[in-house]
Amino acid sequence: MNPKSLLVFLPVLVLAGCATTPAERIDRNHAAYASWPPDVQARVKAGEVVPGFTRAQVRVALGEPDHVVESTTENGTAEIWIYRDHRPRISVGVGVGGGGGSTRVGASTMVSTGGHYRDEVMRVVFEGGRVTEVEKTK
Repeated sequence: MNPKSLLVFLPVLVLAGCATTPAERIDRNHAAYASWPPDVQARVKAGEVVPGFTRAQVRVALGEPDHVVESTTENGTAEIWIYRDHRPRISVGVGVGGGGGSTRVGASTMVSTGGHYRDEVMRVVFEGGRVTEVEKTK
């Protein structure tokens, strides 16, 4: 691999290493995971959450939320965990220009990690310490 290619793909590799997977979170929370029923374990391992899950089960399945808000409902207060898309975005651009009898071609690659304003992908609503609703927004 030439040095320029390495500069292009190095950020992608670094970002991929920053994300945790359900398997990594299960390893860190093995005792709690082992105590859950088999159907819950299977969903957590797949990175899924459903109504009835506890906060601990959601944390192992999805990781820490990006944002937490509270909402007043007819039943009291709900806590809403918001998850955002953290996948790196890759853009490729090509340009052609000329002048003075010459033509120039240029290309660039950009890897964006985004930031605070990433697309929201899921909301998990808790009431009474349990998930009552899972809303996939994307």
